This record gives sequence, structure tokens and C-alpha cells, in this order.
Amino acid sequence: MRVAFDTHIGAVRRTNQDAGECGVFEGESAWAIVCDGMGGANGGSVASALALESIREYITRHYKLGLSGGSMKSLLLNAVRAANDAVYKKSLEDPMLRGMGTTAVVMVAEPGTLHVVHVGDSRAYICNRCGLTQITEDHSYVQDLVNFGEITREQARRHPRRNIITRVLGVHETVRPDYTACPFLPGDKALACSDGLSNYTDDDLLEEYMEGEKEPRDLIEKLIQYALDCGGSDNISAALIFTV
Repeated sequence: MRVAFDTHIGAVRRTNQDAGECGVFEGESAWAIVCDGMGGANGGSVASALALESIREYITRHYKLGLSGGSMKSLLLNAVRAANDAVYKKSLEDPMLRGMGTTAVVMVAEPGTLHVVHVGDSRAYICNRCGLTQITEDHSYVQDLVNFGEITREQARRHPRRNIITRVLGVHETVRPDYTACPFLPGDKALACSDGLSNYTDDDLLEEYMEGEKEPRDLIEKLIQYALDCGGSDNISAALIFTV
């Protein structure tokens, strides 16, 4: 597995409230995390950094190759729940941080399988011989409208209330993350990103970029530059896992 992560403040924001990281386990497995914080001048960056630290510590401490599918699901769900506890408790300790929260998307790639858990509207995609597929479904107001057939996916991209998140990590005492798993075969590529990237790219464009690059670091640089060239109105973060 080959991995890469990068983040950019964007062209408009004064602070970067995104956080992320990636790494490789022994035994040809890899992990990646992207968090997009929210909540006041400092709350967003505190929430995303704390969630990242908690999730990373949990999965690197508990993961081992050969876990069953059920055990992997439990590990990732528990990692996100532990992060929710950490962020929520921190917000109660400091009145300046009340209400802070963050999205989170976590990927663990093993030979043959990609495991993903997420909360919020940060996304995960897989690119394989069948093309590009969005693995996650946004926990957002506009996604609910799409699901009810009231607007199209293209209209959702421009909707004035597209930033309203319906599930977020750290704001409430409990959180309900979603988990999914899909085949991850030699030559496949997985992307996790914040909405600072996904808001500027459609599936066809992402597929073109992901199919055209062989090195994760080169691909991330091009994706971030594309978002910047389109205006870069938000922080931009992306993590990639490539099979070999």
C-alpha cells in the first residue's frame, strides 16, 4: 500500500480547521483519516485535531491483520465513538469551545477489502476497473433532499444550505457513524477528502484525475491545486491509499 495526505488553508479562510493523517500497518495494510472541524474561531481546529489524535491512537493500538469483518467494523465504530467522547468532554470543560464539532472519515485498507466509517459530509471514494464510486453518503440537509427526490445531485452542489450537517462528531454526547466495506484489489485507489475538495469536483472529474495518476503524492497536489484554481473558498484536505 502507498499512502499520502495533504491539507491547504485555501484561498479565503484565515485558519485551517481541517486535520488528517495516513500511515501503513505491518502486513500490507494502511489507514487514512480526514476531519473537518467547525465551531467558532478556535473550536473547529481543536475539534478536528482532537478527533484525529483520538482515532489514530485507537486504530493503531487495536488494529491487527486478520481481524474478522465484524471485528473491523466494531474497531472503527468504537474509534469514532471514542473520539466523540473526547471532543464532547473537551467542549464541556471550556465555555469558549462549547458546540464545537468535526466531520470524520476513516479508511482502513487491507489486502482485498477497504473499510470506511464516517460522520458528516467529508467523503470517501474508490476508483477501480469499474470507474469511480462514492462510498460514503453525506450526512447533510441537501443529501436528505436528494434522497427524498426533491432536488438533484447537481442542484445539491449549488444549494445555499449545502453546508448544513445533520450528523457531526463531538457536538452531542453520542454519535451515530456509518460503516461500509468494499472490495479493494490490486490497482485500486481510495480517496478521503473534506468538502473543500468535493464541493469543486464531480465524479467524472475525480475519475479522470484518479485514473491518470500513479503516485498518490502527485495526485493530491493536483487535486488541491484544482480546488484552489476554482476559488479555494474552504480548507482543502485529501488522503489517498493506493494498492500496488
